[in-house]
Amino acid sequence: MTIPADASDSDTDLLTAVRSGDTAAYGTLYERHRGAARQLAFGLAHDPADADDLVAETFAKVFASLRAGRGPLVAFRAYLHTTMRHVCYHRARRDRRLEFTDDLTRYDEGQPFTDPALDRLERSYAVAAFRKLPERWRDVLWQTAVEGNSPAEVADMLGMTPNAVAVLAHRAREGLRSLYLQQHVAVAEHPECRWAGDRLGGHLRGRLAARDAARMRSHLGWCGDCRGRFAEISEIDGLRHRPYPQRHHADRAG
Repeated sequence: MTIPADASDSDTDLLTAVRSGDTAAYGTLYERHRGAARQLAFGLAHDPADADDLVAETFAKVFASLRAGRGPLVAFRAYLHTTMRHVCYHRARRDRRLEFTDDLTRYDEGQPFTDPALDRLERSYAVAAFRKLPERWRDVLWQTAVEGNSPAEVADMLGMTPNAVAVLAHRAREGLRSLYLQQHVAVAEHPECRWAGDRLGGHLRGRLAARDAARMRSHLGWCGDCRGRFAEISEIDGLRHRPYPQRHHADRAG
């Protein structure tokens, strides 16, 4: 849903008022954006009670950030939706760790379970990361990783040598991986934290220039929040998610 320009301007004034201690201004923001928030919440959590909890927790988190002098200065709805996706993601990860059992003497792994809401969120992160890649990288990644074509086959399509395709595909995969991890990092308020947050994925994958890597290490040495974000995406990277499943040639033949 597109927000009219005058409403966006009004949101900016309301955000300023909330930072000044006007709780009624946040009530206005809540009423204005509650419908859109509920629509997104029902896309992330099918159960009405879970969706309502997600909306309530998201608005509470944003309000706490604003009262602490952080949070958005403009684009309230975009910030609200980003916060909700992160709340949903963290709730799903937390719930996966819970175990209710009377017998702790042994564990039965059983059948693997994929949380639908978490899976949808992961896919949205993968799509967002893919769209941020340069067009040439998207082309070669799609042909090799999704369609399952060999570098020699892709070389004919793109007018490149097979070796050049292989090198470009490797760079594209690394770029996608860094951007995919980056989607999991919450928006930071401090300028230096925003600088670090934009590069945490690249730092984890060893893709930063030497000067930026040294600056990142220095920042992580004193910033506990960014260390937490880095630990979060390190855990995600350790799970070895594959954003795009590769298709087999037999599938294409059928």
